Amino acid sequence: MKAKITLHREFSIGEVDKRLYGSFVEHLGRCVYNGIYEPGHPQADEKGFRKDVIKLVNELNVPIVRYPGGNFVSGYDWEDGVGPVDKRPVRQELAWRTLESNKVGLNEFMDWCKRAKTDPMYAINLGSKGPDAARNIVEYSNFPKGTYWSDLRRSHGVADPHNIKLWCLGNEMDGPWQICHRSAEEYGKVALEAAKIMKWADPDIELVACGSSNARMPTFGSWEAEVLDHTYNHVDYISLHIYFANREDDTPNFLGRSLEMDSFIKTVAGICDYIKAKKRSKKQINLSFDEWNVWFHSNQQDRKIESWQEAPPLLEDVYTMEDALVVGCALITLLKNADRVKIACLAQLVNVIAPIMTENGGPAWRQTIYFPFMHASAFGRGTVLLGPVVSEKYDSKEYNDIPWLETVSVFNEEKNEIVIFAVNRSLDQKLNLETDLYDFGKLKVIEHITMHNSDLKAVNTSKEERVKPENVSGSKVENTGSSTKLEALLPPASWNVIRLGKE
Repeated sequence: MKAKITLHREFSIGEVDKRLYGSFVEHLGRCVYNGIYEPGHPQADEKGFRKDVIKLVNELNVPIVRYPGGNFVSGYDWEDGVGPVDKRPVRQELAWRTLESNKVGLNEFMDWCKRAKTDPMYAINLGSKGPDAARNIVEYSNFPKGTYWSDLRRSHGVADPHNIKLWCLGNEMDGPWQICHRSAEEYGKVALEAAKIMKWADPDIELVACGSSNARMPTFGSWEAEVLDHTYNHVDYISLHIYFANREDDTPNFLGRSLEMDSFIKTVAGICDYIKAKKRSKKQINLSFDEWNVWFHSNQQDRKIESWQEAPPLLEDVYTMEDALVVGCALITLLKNADRVKIACLAQLVNVIAPIMTENGGPAWRQTIYFPFMHASAFGRGTVLLGPVVSEKYDSKEYNDIPWLETVSVFNEEKNEIVIFAVNRSLDQKLNLETDLYDFGKLKVIEHITMHNSDLKAVNTSKEERVKPENVSGSKVENTGSSTKLEALLPPASWNVIRLGKE
């Protein structure tokens, strides 16, 4: 099987915002407690944060982390998580039917962010709470001193403001499962008022309005239009969420699910531009894809977990080689839409549908999906190049015209490096990839990284890393005048990163 890519320096669609490689930490399952935070663990630091987990997070180079939810946030009182830890209340956490000790709150999370070399994306409660609580937490977090909330922060031992710049106006408020679910009109009005007073409290912050929980919601489209009709002049982004599943064990269909993600993005961007035109605005609303991942493996086992425990093992999907390919396709899709998607968060970071897993008191390790995300974060910085791609296609149960080759390229001018990300969706055929590159000068192959396994259900554990990337030889270039021809062989069902640099 053959495929061809044509790339030119001018085939640019936009710059990659580093926040495209964000993640998500929610007070859910073992993400916070016994995930990032486990006092008494052999690897715990003086604050109780696991250093082995921080090391793996640092390898991912995650620029932002969304916190504290998720569904959790719609019933959360942020004041429960500040002040003396021994005075904090234990609450029923209604979203996930667990107990929340509040041992980790805003200030502890900000401390962890410094250790993990990341910035926060803080979600406020617009379910059971409202605009007043929202402006209070902005003042607590960002005002230097001399007011009630800023001085309260200082009394809690935090002299300098946190300067949190990115805020979510609630979470999935279109979902009937959400605590204090609202209609689009109800949410649009409360989000508008929250946005106004939050930006009055700190004019330098950026705000993300809630879009649809997924593209299959019955209100999808009309929700975005009405919410933006209320909030357009006061927010900066609107959110998108998607989760991929393979419940019928139909791998070709599963590998095509990123096409739905691409359509979702383009539709929401179009709605944003419609409201822009309707309001005669010069402002562009961009997209925050602040929840995405594979999620379905743990559904059955979660039904067996007893309610009202603290940090039970919820949503602990064990990821396969097949899942890593889907995550790779999703990363490529986000890059292909980098002109509008400026923020994205892989959900979540540790234990809960996560690239990083831990054992209580034991080791931390990398799941299969860790590696595509790590590669994209490391090498997918710069200008996205989207040239013509010639590839045979196939149809599946839900999708038509799925290309066997899923690909995008990024040009890092500072490093003089072109990186080709590619997934071969064929389960049994190698793919001969030919790439013509123009106006980049003479090039050489720096490395070709590939990840594949003949067993698509292969997983990684604390004891064995069955799925991991390797460097392969055989990719070659031929420089002729102002053009370069690359030839590379992509194994069946594989994730590939081909790095080209100046000769």
